[in-house]
Amino acid sequence: MDRSPPVVSQVVVKMHSRCDLACDHCYVYEHADTSWRGRPRAVSHEILAATAAGIAAHARAHRLPAVHVVLHGGEPLLAGPVLLRRAAEELHRALRGVSALDLRIHTNGVLLDEEFCELFRELGIRVGVSLDGDRTANDRHRRYADGRSSHARVLDAVALLSRPRYRELFAGLLCTIDLANDPVAVYDALAALRPPRIDFLLPHATWDHPPPRPAGSPTPYADWLDAVYRRWDEQGRPVPVRLFESVQRTLRGGTSLTESLGLAPADLVVVETDGTFEQADSLKTSYDGAPATGMNVFEHSLDDVLTHPGMLARQKGIEALCAQCTACPVVASCGGGLYAHRYRTGTGFDNPSVFCPDLMALIMNIRTHESLPEHPAHARAQEPARAQEHTRAQEHTRPEAEQALEPADFDELAAGFGGAGAVERLALAQLDLNRGLLAAVGGRADSADRRAAAAWELLLDLDTAAPHALEAALAHPYFRPWALGVLGGREPGALAGGLAELAASAALRARRADTVVVPLRDGTLRLPGIGRALLPGGAEEAELTAQSYGFTVRAGGRRIRMGWSEGLDGRTPHWQPVRLFEASGWRVALEDTDPLRDRYPWPAEERLPASGARAWADALAGAWSLIQRHLPSYAPGIAAGLRAITPLSPRAGGDTSATCRDAFGAVGAARPAAPAPLALLIVHEFQHVKLGAVLDSCDLYDPEDTGRYYAPWRDDPRPLGALLQGAYAHLAVTDFWRVRRTTAQTPAARGRAETEFARWRRQTSEAIDTLARCGALTGPGKRFVAGMGESAAAWRAERVAPEALTAARNSARRHRDAWRARNAPRG
Repeated sequence: MDRSPPVVSQVVVKMHSRCDLACDHCYVYEHADTSWRGRPRAVSHEILAATAAGIAAHARAHRLPAVHVVLHGGEPLLAGPVLLRRAAEELHRALRGVSALDLRIHTNGVLLDEEFCELFRELGIRVGVSLDGDRTANDRHRRYADGRSSHARVLDAVALLSRPRYRELFAGLLCTIDLANDPVAVYDALAALRPPRIDFLLPHATWDHPPPRPAGSPTPYADWLDAVYRRWDEQGRPVPVRLFESVQRTLRGGTSLTESLGLAPADLVVVETDGTFEQADSLKTSYDGAPATGMNVFEHSLDDVLTHPGMLARQKGIEALCAQCTACPVVASCGGGLYAHRYRTGTGFDNPSVFCPDLMALIMNIRTHESLPEHPAHARAQEPARAQEHTRAQEHTRPEAEQALEPADFDELAAGFGGAGAVERLALAQLDLNRGLLAAVGGRADSADRRAAAAWELLLDLDTAAPHALEAALAHPYFRPWALGVLGGREPGALAGGLAELAASAALRARRADTVVVPLRDGTLRLPGIGRALLPGGAEEAELTAQSYGFTVRAGGRRIRMGWSEGLDGRTPHWQPVRLFEASGWRVALEDTDPLRDRYPWPAEERLPASGARAWADALAGAWSLIQRHLPSYAPGIAAGLRAITPLSPRAGGDTSATCRDAFGAVGAARPAAPAPLALLIVHEFQHVKLGAVLDSCDLYDPEDTGRYYAPWRDDPRPLGALLQGAYAHLAVTDFWRVRRTTAQTPAARGRAETEFARWRRQTSEAIDTLARCGALTGPGKRFVAGMGESAAAWRAERVAPEALTAARNSARRHRDAWRARNAPRG
């Protein structure tokens, strides 16, 4: 089997080897390994410098888009602010221009104060805090050596991180499970603190020292977690829970978010306070010396560490597991559990996890509970403003007072950017429009069309009983093109089918057992935003019913059970779910299933093979990392509003990308060969998405204007709307090349970026000037174009190499001369 070369993308740096608490379940001080006794209390400056240099060398050699570093202990705050600053500055200095740095610190919280928070805010260090629940639960283990409670001090730390000034630093809470604690009380106490994430950890144990198992259940840890899961689910999943998300992702064929699940190769290395490299800390629970590698930061590289037998064993995926694991039906999700939990004297790690029965039960419980890749509570449109009058939507308009954006959002978007809040409010306005369109379409579902009327009645019921599910279905980008086609007579006969597809999608998202009759499209059952089923037998319609494991379909005299992965136990080979890409706060669908996705100038690709989907995921990971690092003003808006990418067939001679004016949240693109051009396509096309939504909220120019205008990037005269779209999109193109001048890897690439920046800066500024002088802008339009002009003016003030300026000037002259010759009146 071919594999990518192993890499280290996560490094834990031990800042201090002692702790100010005496937790009796701690794997560092209370388990088999005793190496901490002989190590220096604090790491040295020399070790920090060597560590940073080694991480940067590894990242450069393997072209890692991002490196994750955790400052750890013992208790890392005991190292003090001076040493923590030194660590962060060494890492930032070494990785600048090489890889993005995700820097975090994990603490028990008792020493956290405003001085530390100000330091972390300055240096971009996010903070994770250990807390086992309410006071009763937390004091069971997390006490000072003299027995005093630490709970109040930890709550003070969480309150500090929850202040608006420091909220962005808060990475989440980590809770170690104890069966003696009430699971619901623990969860409620943690969720009440509104953390950005909760991690539940199984207590460390091995076959030599198994975990406590009270009599009465063979799977007490799964039972404990199932109680938490049900409570979390009942509350609408208000906070991400890493363990549950990891099971959900791996059941869908994705990667785990934690090393304790999944089959991904080990990519974590620890640097101790004496500079020695170790494997994952959890191995300290196995036997004395288990994590040791015999290597150090001065004499060895991270590539050397990867050659250690213990690291090599954890690069083999399923091949490294024992026979019992490889034969298990949930092995792709479980992955054998945490490596340390497999240890037994005599057989080493060639065993299933000591938590094996619990892991299987947990995964099967979640698999039973889940019915969708996307739970309704995960829909982007959270608590949207509901339309009060469906009648106004039948005219496809809203009163002028409702069309205006908030001034701050308007100005932010006018500058060419738009953060998460502004884009989320655009998305809510788009959802409101879609609700109006649905009302208009539903008004045509008269009783003479039995299927359309039944689907409409179900949608009305879902709007009352499960509005989040309906809104998640309505937010699918290709709903509006279908609805406008029905209302405009361009989709004859599509009314009943589209309503049924929407109703089926919403009912499944709501996990309701309604049976929906859905007309097929050439044998294809379309479930917008969820996937498609290719049904054999020439049937014209299918009956779909939600089940606990997924759904059943009756078609052509056959009853077929379908789950949410690529098939349920291999029995549904024709089910093709929408694949989701998730990384660092962005969740986007790779939409290659919807029959209505073909809305672009270039044809949509057919369903991608698994290798093609993986290639897209790798490309998106690289592009997203680049956007986050080098174009941070665009990243939050993209994460909030770009929901779907439709793969397109590439055209000859250049990159291929496009948007559909009525498909908010989607872009179409052919996958480029490298992350940088994909990042450029994404930021460029998402400009069109944002501007389209702004134009749905207010008029920026007189729609009766019939003028044609010069666009410096086109050979033909453009209508005013097209010139505005081009100029707005090219603000992002200009900014991309502006940043690329300093971030490209080679002198040649940086030189090209200099020339491209000069060219696009000139062209975009010229187009903005044309817009400002056109005389057809509304009041809001003048304000919007002025905002665009301010961004362009700031870039015009930047120094550019003389040769790049000359090239841009000559290119502009040639283009205008050719344009005049081509568009001169014929005599």
